[in-house]
Amino acid sequence: MVSIETSSQHYQSSPMAKYAGTRTRPVICFSDVVLFLGGAFMSLILVWSFFSFSSISPNLTVKTDGSSSSSTKCYHGIDTNHDPTDPVYYDDSDLSYTIEKPVKNWDEKRRRWFNLHPSFIPGAENRTVMVTGSQSSPCKNPIGDHLLLRFFKNKVDYCRIHGHDIFYSNALLHPKMNSYWAKLPAVKAAMIAHPEAEWIWWVDSDALFTDMDFSPPWRRYKDHNLVVHGWPGVIYNDRSWTALNAGVFLIRNCQWSMELIDTWTGMGPVSPEYAKWGQIQRSIFKDKLFPESDDQTALIYLLYKHREEYYPKIYLEGDYYFEGYWLEIVPGLANVTERYLEMEREDATLRRRHAEKVSERYAAFREKRFLKGERGGKGSKRRPFVTHFTGCQPCSGDHNKMYDGDTCWNGMIKAINFADNQVMRKYGFVHSDLGKTSPLQHVPFDYPDEPW
Repeated sequence: MVSIETSSQHYQSSPMAKYAGTRTRPVICFSDVVLFLGGAFMSLILVWSFFSFSSISPNLTVKTDGSSSSSTKCYHGIDTNHDPTDPVYYDDSDLSYTIEKPVKNWDEKRRRWFNLHPSFIPGAENRTVMVTGSQSSPCKNPIGDHLLLRFFKNKVDYCRIHGHDIFYSNALLHPKMNSYWAKLPAVKAAMIAHPEAEWIWWVDSDALFTDMDFSPPWRRYKDHNLVVHGWPGVIYNDRSWTALNAGVFLIRNCQWSMELIDTWTGMGPVSPEYAKWGQIQRSIFKDKLFPESDDQTALIYLLYKHREEYYPKIYLEGDYYFEGYWLEIVPGLANVTERYLEMEREDATLRRRHAEKVSERYAAFREKRFLKGERGGKGSKRRPFVTHFTGCQPCSGDHNKMYDGDTCWNGMIKAINFADNQVMRKYGFVHSDLGKTSPLQHVPFDYPDEPW
């Protein structure tokens, strides 16, 4: 493991550490007392600094007690105006943001950046930047741009509530890396642009958060560098190209991930053997529907052919809807709403009006009171975490022929409003009908115990 050290100190952390600032003290006339108090104060500061920084990652870490599993919040001690002139990787003309040129010694480069920006160390353990995007031109589907705007609002809402930054890309960062391959150049660029982030969270434009309270179980992923929704048996036994879904993933900001992106990209359109890779993929994964090499099957191929190298560091999350198929989720949203309202009828704590900034306190209460030990997949009492409208193509409108467009668009509106209710409730309003976006209904004081 690599440790972050600044000058002569090696920092450890409590995950909830915050910058204390300076305090004014009354003037004491007796010099020996002043010296004693000053010495005591400096000793306390040294002790505090020793215990005030969090673990960052298996690749770039300091010691920690491992007690934190929560997402990173806004730390008051971060100094965004501090950027020393000491050279870092940004000053290296050989380092490139592009997908074609590999980045070497990335863990060491991040470590040096942290050493020069120590205010970013507290809370770095699970600090996350979400990355998403869409096409650069207007949608062909008449309601496509409206739908994508609402999908993006949903992600912004989730990030605001949980303290994540978000980056939206609506332009190709490489002319050949289009369609589903466009995510990899964006993810790599985000890793370089955000050395302070431990995780980059890619979320497709047609995926939305339908549980605004839930946070990924970060502690579960502490020894892994990539988290994706999938099932080992479907990879190694069934050999299916749907064994995982690459539309939503968490990737650690480390050298291992940089190298994975290089290898992954090598099966994409920038490769001179792009056509050959499509043939190889279809020869192994017989249910693959189209001849071109795609990012999802490429990742499955790496897991299948190089299991010893990749499987230990890739977490295939199947215990909850890290991303879930919309046709499996949308029909049950009304029942989910009723289950959560019943929890609120049973315990007045959940009915209490509160500021959006303290929402996680109530989410934690609900978790302990009603949802502890409850898995989040099909049939669960939990809300589905992420609902993914795979096959719907809201922008182009070229949806899968197995269902009609209205089924897609109506399902999207219903899921978006379901998620939006969890946000707008803090503002005093809800969508009383999930099929209608506007107007919203004002929420009575003791709702849902008090009727409309």
